Amino acid sequence: MKPTGNKLGGKTPAPAKGPIKPNRLRIIGGAWRGRLIEAPADDTIRPTSDRVRESLFNRLMHGAAGTDFVLSGARVADVFAGTGAMGLEALSRGAAHATFIERDMGAHALIRRNVATLGAEDRASLMSADATNLPRAALAHDLALLDPPYKEGLLAPAMLSLARQGWLKPGALVSAEMDAGTPAPEVVGFRLLDRREAGRIAVALYQFQS
Repeated sequence: MKPTGNKLGGKTPAPAKGPIKPNRLRIIGGAWRGRLIEAPADDTIRPTSDRVRESLFNRLMHGAAGTDFVLSGARVADVFAGTGAMGLEALSRGAAHATFIERDMGAHALIRRNVATLGAEDRASLMSADATNLPRAALAHDLALLDPPYKEGLLAPAMLSLARQGWLKPGALVSAEMDAGTPAPEVVGFRLLDRREAGRIAVALYQFQS
């Protein structure tokens, strides 16, 4: 099988201090709560807001939609990873490992810096891949966090690719961010658990039915 990515190396810098700048994001909870990571100063990447991340991870930490999912010790795939904020939030809250899937090489450099900032190199892998046409996974994951570009029809193909290529364990959860005006798609092999809106953003939670 093909590996899910390469380990990342480096040392842990001191925690960031001072007010949040326009190109900074804050880890919301867990071991790195309050730590700052980098985001682009322009609009090349649209990071998931603090409010949406907090709402989603509260659900995941407290029996998401009535499931027995446990984030502590989970393997997580951060798909369309962008800044890596979603996967790093999961690691902060006890996930064992995060695989960051992103095809933009500028975003790769950003994710590497953010992983190094938090000293998460031994728990992170980075893969360059098209999320709708993934390679075969070496290991299945407990959770996939998807934040595709809105209104481009990428969500369902990415979910099907995750399932087809062995990225998801039976019963794994998938969170999918979308524009609030977009209904959660029906995807073969996945059960929609719930969908919640926060302003102009909605997050749907699915369970993989193998």
